[in-house]
Amino acid sequence: MKLKCIAVDDEPLALDLVCKYIEQTAFLELVGRFSSAIDALGFLNQQEVQLILMDIQMPDLSGMELARVLDGKKNSDHTRIIFATAYHQFAIEGYKVDALDYLLKPYSYEEFLNAATKAYNYFERLKEKKGTPATEEKTLSPEYIFLKVEYQLVKVMLSDITHVEAYKDYVKVHLQSKASPLLSLTSLKSMEELLPSERFMRVHRSYIVALEHIDSVSKNIIHIGNHQVSVSDNHKEAFLEFMSRWMN
Repeated sequence: MKLKCIAVDDEPLALDLVCKYIEQTAFLELVGRFSSAIDALGFLNQQEVQLILMDIQMPDLSGMELARVLDGKKNSDHTRIIFATAYHQFAIEGYKVDALDYLLKPYSYEEFLNAATKAYNYFERLKEKKGTPATEEKTLSPEYIFLKVEYQLVKVMLSDITHVEAYKDYVKVHLQSKASPLLSLTSLKSMEELLPSERFMRVHRSYIVALEHIDSVSKNIIHIGNHQVSVSDNHKEAFLEFMSRWMN
């Protein structure tokens, strides 16, 4: 699956950079670039796109105002926005219009890819909910994510993650290759959106498990190495459905 996306930014250098990032990302397809939110709106009235990468502060019509216009349209869940701006004070306002993510300029390709991966996983889940046959190749799905750990971005292979645990305002990402988990300042909900649903499952308000790393299950307890994870009542039905496929 490729996501059709457009870039909107009134700064030429910033627009060039985000277009470059889009073009070097295998699961994104750039279908338009605009220096004006008004021009972008005209395009969006004619064509559907899945993802908009957009600056907030622009003349005539701001990125935030365009987001509110799009939010009122039918099937607004088919188009998601990633904001990029040099002003961190807009972050909270961005989430009020249900932005998928927020990039603070200047941002690296790793930060861009992390946000783009979140978008990819969102549309994968949307497709599953609608029961659309997943006929597209899965090879374009990223095999790694980048996590903010202290003051750096750390590349983590999906195959290395055994489970993720909520810990106050952080998450602990347990890895097969390390004795100690990575501590990242994010929420378990954000991790759930970031991780591909065909490989990871939320089984408790405090846990996500990697399905490939489950060693055994006894009653409502999942065993992963030396760790034990409880399956809560709210997530039991989905997990039992997975188990029934596993036993077949």
